[in-house]
Amino acid sequence: MAVEINEYRAEAKFQRVSPQKARLVLDLIKGRGVQEALETAAFTKKRIAPVIHKLLVSAVDNAKYVSGERGLDLDVDNLYVKQAIANDGPRMKRIRPAPMGRAFRYQRRLTHIILSVAERAAKAGLVTKVEEPKPAKKIAATKNKASKKA
Repeated sequence: MAVEINEYRAEAKFQRVSPQKARLVLDLIKGRGVQEALETAAFTKKRIAPVIHKLLVSAVDNAKYVSGERGLDLDVDNLYVKQAIANDGPRMKRIRPAPMGRAFRYQRRLTHIILSVAERAAKAGLVTKVEEPKPAKKIAATKNKASKKA
């Protein structure tokens, strides 16, 4: 019996930071719970951290909205960052002045950031539903047989 796990995502495209620098912050929050990831992104001293914080809030809001539309029961406290990727975007070609009237070319890198959150699966050892004990019919039946013999 496979349980379907919904994944909710948010994207920020054409961010003016290199993917390598964005991955430094994304690696800090990958696999963590949403609340812990939000706190980490809020207090990280990198220029891209506020963008990632905003993107994570957007992914959580997407999860609330989509689960409400589908009529699913979503526990926001049980969400975690499932995937955090920083891909290369297009590069902007720029020119820097060089000595003797020459020009050196360099590239400004852009990043596409993808964040997805999912709900953690329930652990096998935890009790999620308390079942009522079934009435003891067999015990009553054996007592009736014993009283008939006597």
